[in-house]
Amino acid sequence: MRRCLVLAAYGLGSTAPNPMAGCVIVSNDRIIGEGWHRFYGGPHAEVIAIKNVSDPSLLKESVLYVNLEPCSHYGKTPPCVKLIGEKGIPAVISGTLDPNPEVFGKGIKSMEEKGINIVTDILQEECLHLNRRFFTFYMKKRPYIILKWAQTKDYFIDMERQENGKEGINWITDEASRRLVHKWRSEEQAILVGSRTVMLDNPQLTTRNWPGRNPLRIVVDREGRLSGDLHMLDGSVETIVFTHISKSDRTNLKYVLLNRNKDCLQAVLDYLYSINIQSLIVEGGRILIDEFLKHDAWDEARVFTGKGTFGKGIPAPVIPSEPVGQYKFAESSLKTYKNAGSY
Repeated sequence: MRRCLVLAAYGLGSTAPNPMAGCVIVSNDRIIGEGWHRFYGGPHAEVIAIKNVSDPSLLKESVLYVNLEPCSHYGKTPPCVKLIGEKGIPAVISGTLDPNPEVFGKGIKSMEEKGINIVTDILQEECLHLNRRFFTFYMKKRPYIILKWAQTKDYFIDMERQENGKEGINWITDEASRRLVHKWRSEEQAILVGSRTVMLDNPQLTTRNWPGRNPLRIVVDREGRLSGDLHMLDGSVETIVFTHISKSDRTNLKYVLLNRNKDCLQAVLDYLYSINIQSLIVEGGRILIDEFLKHDAWDEARVFTGKGTFGKGIPAPVIPSEPVGQYKFAESSLKTYKNAGSY
């Protein structure tokens, strides 16, 4: 099962909205086939592992290990339980059930009806954590939320800046740390900032310094202040603007009208859930991040501390718990936090 988890993790950033899955097939205590789900719409881990078995006759005396319950429905691909039954595999060991209502327990039941011996909940906690985005989406009806910011040694997230000023970005971290952030962006489906961040920093919010797909860019611009030559509005990457002001969509740019009488943050999360966005990284300023903390709408936080100081400015947000990880990265330090209610 640990090997399944290693294989499954290779799919991070390319399988969403499908989960990450790894599969190992064992015969007489020897691995005879393995595989992982490589990309959304592609063959599932079980299919690849079975295909990689050089002697198919061994399948009838083998055990199939997979970190997530095999699917039992027709989606982009046929159900894996059908193939497992056709190949005569007598035993399946699953890390955890699939929370998708189309699958939940149905894959296990289907295999039991075929006479296959089933064992479940092996390394369950590790399996849940690997697919924490997938489980959060189905169990909490919202994306998995990662808060990210950088702060100075004296705990400021930014200097005081005027929205019409020309100061530019106040970089806190080093280039290597910023490249790591681009890697993180490639692993998540969407990225969110507020309108003030867009006006002050004019960010691209892409993975230009790391290979991988760009996340869906999202900005909350309640009063429609964003205009002009801004990267967020250039149509180069799929972008959503949440606003109270009605505007016409353009290529790769969609405006979503907010109800002034409803909570903005909840409306954004509900909309992202409706379009099947399972993970969101928030790179906004103090006001936006504090909204997520106030609503307890976050799962993990990644906080860089640079080597410089500002002396004065906008205080950094405060996580009300101890970090679960602390690392030295290039010229910066990184602390990671986990919300107690997260997978």
